[in-house]
Amino acid sequence: MINVRFPDGAIKNYEIGVTPMAIAKSISEGLAKKVIAASVNGVVCDASTPLKTDVSLKLHTWEDSEAKSTFWHSSAHLLAESVEATFPGVKFWVGPAVDRGFYYDMDLGDRHLAEDDLVSLEKKMVELAGKNNVFVKKEISKTDAIAYFTEKRDEYKLDLLSGLNDGEITFYTQGEFTDLCRGPHIPHTGLIKAIKLTSVAGAYWKGDEKNKQLTRVYGVTFPSQKELDEYLQMLEEAKKRDHRKLGKELGIFTFDDDVGPGLPLWMPNGTIVIEELEKLAKETENAAGYKRVVTPHIAKESMYLTSGHLPYYQDSMFPPMELDGVKYYLKAMNCPHHHKIFSAENRSYKELPLRLAEYGTCYRYEQSGELFGLMRVRCLHMNDAHIYCSKEDFANEFRAVNEMYIKYFNIFGIDKYVMRLSLHDPAKLGEKYINEPELWIETEEMVRKVLIDSNIPFVEVQDEGAFYGPKIDVQIWSAIGREFTLATNQVDFAQGRRFGLNFTNKDNHPETPLIIHRAPLGTHERFIGFLLEHYAGKFPVWLSPLQVKVLPISDKFNSYAREVNQQLVNAGIRAEVDDRGEKIGRKIRDTELMKTPYMLVIGEKEQNDNSVSVRRQGKGDIGQCAVSEILSTLTSEIKNRQNI
Repeated sequence: MINVRFPDGAIKNYEIGVTPMAIAKSISEGLAKKVIAASVNGVVCDASTPLKTDVSLKLHTWEDSEAKSTFWHSSAHLLAESVEATFPGVKFWVGPAVDRGFYYDMDLGDRHLAEDDLVSLEKKMVELAGKNNVFVKKEISKTDAIAYFTEKRDEYKLDLLSGLNDGEITFYTQGEFTDLCRGPHIPHTGLIKAIKLTSVAGAYWKGDEKNKQLTRVYGVTFPSQKELDEYLQMLEEAKKRDHRKLGKELGIFTFDDDVGPGLPLWMPNGTIVIEELEKLAKETENAAGYKRVVTPHIAKESMYLTSGHLPYYQDSMFPPMELDGVKYYLKAMNCPHHHKIFSAENRSYKELPLRLAEYGTCYRYEQSGELFGLMRVRCLHMNDAHIYCSKEDFANEFRAVNEMYIKYFNIFGIDKYVMRLSLHDPAKLGEKYINEPELWIETEEMVRKVLIDSNIPFVEVQDEGAFYGPKIDVQIWSAIGREFTLATNQVDFAQGRRFGLNFTNKDNHPETPLIIHRAPLGTHERFIGFLLEHYAGKFPVWLSPLQVKVLPISDKFNSYAREVNQQLVNAGIRAEVDDRGEKIGRKIRDTELMKTPYMLVIGEKEQNDNSVSVRRQGKGDIGQCAVSEILSTLTSEIKNRQNI
């Protein structure tokens, strides 16, 4: 018999070899019908996996992110099966689940997919799903796997096999389709009830523009048609809110081939948004006792060797430059520079916690195939800071950072969020993570305790920590339910020793500080991309590039319009006059399209009364008022950063 521990702490005994699905059936048939996958000791696996030793078990249904990922990865295999049946000789690269659905990269030779092909493939997927084919896992030797894909002349799978060893290789088969895959998968294809192939695109093999371009088919599936219909409706709304579309229409940012991919150019309107966000961050951090610093955009190789970033992070850094025999790297992260500032002076416990903040510019070499508007870029401006503290101060400091997140959520109207506690994988110590097992356990428990004591919603995810310690990744949802990874709050138990950082403690002995890496607003790039979609381009007044447009109904009121505008500008409000010789209806329509929050319409009555007629974005005409009254309203909204 084996002991199985459930998430609520209950322990039950089962026969050796029992599967998660069999356990689900022993609880209730209704539960078994909903089970998509299971986590065994924190690792997601097939519901058909035999359990041979004592384990912790969680059964995953559609509500769990692990279930959705498994469901969509299995749907990618179903797509591949339908493509292979429709286009014999196709070769496949990878087919992962993504945030919303899945894709599969494939080599179709000289064939090109059209919209009609996607419709045909959908129908084929529905047909194959209805056969309720079981996903069967088979361990296979590397020799046999190579022989299988050599016969199929599939250089893509052979390339994947080159990095695998015996004992690491498994095949999954459903129906007539077999694929090289680690899994896990859903119990059978019949769980896939609603299917939509959303788009087709080109994708370079391995994300390298020097390689062959493959065909990438995107899709999404659900356990019911109702859920698919709701998702497609959300997708239509998301298209209207696409930050790339809005960013161009509103003059926020642009890209240029001569500058380079992933290197955004901020237009005047975008620069205003950046400056307002920096102003907010600086006010918040000054009130919390942060000290501002500025560091260079490059540094010598030796510093990144000391930090450990080169061994662990080099693939994400730009290639080095060499000068006088010394290698320099573009800054990919601010932390080593801040550590050098800490070490530049002798430190006492009386100075701690020391909080160093910088909106630092960093450069990361994202693969071409991974670049996406402002969400994945190669130049980024990070709301970064590093807190150097003792173990005694850690809980208060870490809690204060989390409270800062929540303050920002309230300002921006972010109602749904969760903290992801990202942990290490003990099997990857020395490879992906600093080889300090005891410190990992200690610091992970310290972070966990702060979250529990603060009553902050969080989930735990294994094998996603930073190389130097556990971290919290902040997941937020926009107004239409799209999920974003906003920012991070990381614990570092390694860098202090690597850089020889010390402070003199109360006993007059040297002590190494704990370091908290935090970036509550993430980067300008990702956060502004999120805000564009969250607000559908309709920024609150305090954040809007142009806050007021003054609209004279004819040329004879231009002079008074300019007087009103000057009063607004003198009050620190971003305002302009539209003195074009257009009809007032056209002026209002154009201002609405630019999503300016306030319009002040001026005609003869307004001029005679020293007043304005106010129109509000999304609300229409809200009446006439004195200039002094609208000035008071605007300055109050801006000062209080009202999220309207």
